[in-house]
Amino acid sequence: MSEKRRGRLKVYLGYAAGVGKTYRMLEEAQVLRAQGVDIVIGYFEPHGRQETIAKTEGLETVPRRTLEYAGTKFEEMDTEAILRRKPAVAVVDEFAHTNVPGCAHTKRWQDVELLLDAGIDVLATMNVQHLESLNDQVYQVTGVRVRETLPDWVLDEADEVVLVDLTPRALRHRLERGVVYAHEKAKRAMENFFTEANLTALREMAMRHTAHEVEEKLAPADSTQGEHAGDLPRGERILICLTGRPSAAMLIRRGKRVADYLQADCLAIHVATEGRDREAVERHMSFARNLRIETHMVDSHDPARAIADFARAHQVTQIFMGRSQPLPWWKLGFETLVQSVVRRARDMQVTIVAERR
Repeated sequence: MSEKRRGRLKVYLGYAAGVGKTYRMLEEAQVLRAQGVDIVIGYFEPHGRQETIAKTEGLETVPRRTLEYAGTKFEEMDTEAILRRKPAVAVVDEFAHTNVPGCAHTKRWQDVELLLDAGIDVLATMNVQHLESLNDQVYQVTGVRVRETLPDWVLDEADEVVLVDLTPRALRHRLERGVVYAHEKAKRAMENFFTEANLTALREMAMRHTAHEVEEKLAPADSTQGEHAGDLPRGERILICLTGRPSAAMLIRRGKRVADYLQADCLAIHVATEGRDREAVERHMSFARNLRIETHMVDSHDPARAIADFARAHQVTQIFMGRSQPLPWWKLGFETLVQSVVRRARDMQVTIVAERR
């Protein structure tokens, strides 16, 4: 008996609202429909954009599910209804969306995983700023903290990623014409998030990430062309050192992003010395596991030795750490944790990640 086929995921990636991701996705949906493919709209967010709404004509839409939360009614994708309908392809807008409490899953991408597991192909849309590893970078560039994020591995596992591009000037022109938002909202957007500088930086991130996705998908084929597999260099292994400090989340994102670019294994360790910050540490550990980072907890009264020994035992090549807290005056002259790790791990690269506020 043959194994059940998993559905294929195609993601239309943009860098801001209004670049045309949903329009392009629906264009493909119409082509598939014309070819006789059984395709439905699982979720579509019109945002009042008439040109995009027109592209849904003739496409079957699975009705949304209505839920009430905090006295307000919300509409979410009805994943169970799509599974019962079992189309060949489902169109799902806003891939990184957070579902309202009461849904079976917290995130829409988790609902999409169910569709893929059932053998349904999915066309989806998202913007690059919703990638978890870019969260700090986007905040530093735009001053806006994106709350709806998606683990990078979800996009990495897509069968195809299509960059939907538009120059920042052309996007701002669309805003001015009221194509993206109503005029008053568009004016506020252009003065804040949609400045030309912000859009240029976000566009560059989208281009860079798409290029990385293409390189990653070509790499397995290229690696088989070498004459001697044994000639390949030893793989990088990255270790992230976690504490209970809030900056640990930024450290996790940075380490994971570097690991992804290097196609390296990524591990995280917390050295527990006296049981403090356990709740915060567990939150960071859970966050790391969600990004598919292998986590470890070690008890030791000598954190620097524990980190160095663990790294050496696991063949780590790079260690990522946050800056050490300043020592009290009576310990001046003593080594900080970072200094001690650097001394003990001379055969590894130690990267100190600055805390940007």
